Amino acid sequence: MKQLVRLFFAIGLVAFTLTAMAQKPQIVFENLEHDFGGFKESDGVQTTTFKFTNKGEVPLVLSNVRASCGCTTPKWTREPVAPNGSGEIQVSYDPRNRPGAFNKTVMVSSNAENGTTVLRITGRVEERERTLAELYPRQIGSLRVKTNHISFARVTENEVKTQDLELVNDTEKPIKVGFRTVPGHVTAKVEPETIPANGKGKLVVTYNAKEANTYGFASHRIYLSLDGSNDYRASIGVSATIEEDFSNLSAEDLAKAPVAKFSEAAHDFGELKQGEKKDHTFNLTNDGKSELIIRNVRSSCGCTAVAPSKKVIAPGESVPIKVTFDSRGKRGRQSKSITVITNDPKTPTSMLRVSCNITT
Repeated sequence: MKQLVRLFFAIGLVAFTLTAMAQKPQIVFENLEHDFGGFKESDGVQTTTFKFTNKGEVPLVLSNVRASCGCTTPKWTREPVAPNGSGEIQVSYDPRNRPGAFNKTVMVSSNAENGTTVLRITGRVEERERTLAELYPRQIGSLRVKTNHISFARVTENEVKTQDLELVNDTEKPIKVGFRTVPGHVTAKVEPETIPANGKGKLVVTYNAKEANTYGFASHRIYLSLDGSNDYRASIGVSATIEEDFSNLSAEDLAKAPVAKFSEAAHDFGELKQGEKKDHTFNLTNDGKSELIIRNVRSSCGCTAVAPSKKVIAPGESVPIKVTFDSRGKRGRQSKSITVITNDPKTPTSMLRVSCNITT
């Protein structure tokens, strides 16, 4: 008898489950993928429509439709879809500044038995031809350039490097290019000196690190004269990080080299009132076997003054490096860095940091 009851219970449970499943909506798409094929970037936004039918016995509701990236924008049927009713999801792809093949997905969430469905769009965008303004977005007076800054990146202390910068004249008259001021360790010339109408030339810049007579990051400007004008805005930035050349040191030299060791790498002043000044002293010890020379000390902000007590440190000697932070004109959390460059071949550049929280 008990077995018979259990059998009827099991049959009833299965029937209930099947009924519940039958009462759930079922979303069925005509297609789950669409290939736009190849098209031009200039053709603009491309759109396709994924159509679906509710094959269930209760209304279907799409709770969310989410694209895998912002370049794909979906629109969908917001109202409940009745049994055997249909709806659609429009998916648009914006090819602007996105040349090449693409493969994007759209996640569809609903109250259907198959609650999550993934749609997919593919295609290939042919890059449009760029305008002159896009290819050369920066302007120096009447000239156009790709960038108004020349970076020589890392340069050793005795190295000489040269770089070119293309100059484009997109006006209807020739432009004569001269120079107002050029840094002493930099040489610059323009070829040709007069750039023809709707023509091109180039600025040739040579950087002599030895003549710069400094270490670390160095930034300068070359001021041009266009057709004799004195517009200060007609300029090119030039920068380099000048490093000491340790490449010729032998193993014996390295064993006898100086070693820069700081007492700490960072200091937090805590709470400061606006306008208050605070000092902190970092100690630098030469743990090596020859003289440690401080080549350069720079702070990331004029609000931080750095004063090393001496620049030549004997083996085993420690010297203080005093840092003064001026909170005037600052507010909130502050973090400033101090770069110390030495002749330590293993760690020529050390970064110290001071921080605080400024209250009014």
